Amino acid sequence: MERERIKIAIVGPAHPYRGGLATIMESMAREFQSRGYDVDILTFTLQYPSFLFPGKSQTVDTPPPIDLRIRRRVSTINPLSWFSVGMELRKARPDIVLMKYWTPFMAPCFGSIARLARSNGHTKVICQIDNVEPHEHHITDKPFNRYYLNSVDGFIYMSEQVHSELKEYTTAPALFSPHPMFENFGERVERDVAYKELALDPNVRYAMFFGLIRDYKGLDTLLEAWAKFRREGHKLLIAGEFYASKDKYMALIERLGLERDIILHDYFIPDDKIKHYFSVADCVVLPYKTATQSGVTQICYNFCTPVIVTDVGGLAEIVPDDRVGYVCEPSVDGVADALERIYEGDNLTHFAENMTEERKRFSWSAMCDAIESLYSKLKDEK
Repeated sequence: MERERIKIAIVGPAHPYRGGLATIMESMAREFQSRGYDVDILTFTLQYPSFLFPGKSQTVDTPPPIDLRIRRRVSTINPLSWFSVGMELRKARPDIVLMKYWTPFMAPCFGSIARLARSNGHTKVICQIDNVEPHEHHITDKPFNRYYLNSVDGFIYMSEQVHSELKEYTTAPALFSPHPMFENFGERVERDVAYKELALDPNVRYAMFFGLIRDYKGLDTLLEAWAKFRREGHKLLIAGEFYASKDKYMALIERLGLERDIILHDYFIPDDKIKHYFSVADCVVLPYKTATQSGVTQICYNFCTPVIVTDVGGLAEIVPDDRVGYVCEPSVDGVADALERIYEGDNLTHFAENMTEERKRFSWSAMCDAIESLYSKLKDEK
């Protein structure tokens, strides 16, 4: 493949939008640039209307990355924007339009842009897809999914559950590539440095729940499991912004008598602080009730922090049981038992060492290789 001639337009989250999705798109852009590709990122002027966004802010106030070409062009609620961006791409004729899809809310916007872009007979639309069926369901999910998914030439999926759901909508080619590891958050720091940075007690051992707090992520299950597990010198660190009702979780903490067992950092954790959280945590617990995959597991791999996941969706595909942590039943007893086991003997040290080897599976290079392979297949089918 003549890489230097490939032009890629990435449509999706990027700076100034915050979070893992923006990180993913920017990381892929950098990998493709390192291969000599011409990369253009078209991100949002508006991603979510404020009344639909449960967090405090959608954006960051840090300077834009100087090594990427990012233009704010897409409004998810303005069809004139969809037409303008779609026609711009149709005229520019990039070889690939690469999109990230994670919620049916994006379907009208992304589907319209994709249809216009590929109508030039040259551009191939490739989607790196996180979810097909959303964790929180709405009546519009299936028609919106149908509209977008049938506007795409090919897909990169990251779990077999997503692939299975995808086949209900489209027969377009699809290739598997696991969620890459997040390397942009830096490396582990000394634990005493992390304790000091986060103002935590260095005499306490911490298990951690990390990420945006939504009901499907099972924080209530973890709190009840912690009430069974609780032991002297151990606390549960909850780090992430509430996207669900905070009051009901606080009421549960009070009912279980866990006020002294919980350290709550209920705000969005900026990128430059993530290394401190994963350096101070003995392990991370992801007690999800439903899932496809999780970017948090890939942060765990980056910092070699052992992880407990529930056996839902594609989590067990990423976390081999009893090698880098535990896969448990999505129940209070299942999570409590996994907590007991992970603190036995030298399990934490053993799992952390294994992560050094296991994480080699998760690279941005492998993800971009899969996109290249899919593009070659789509070209050959022309």
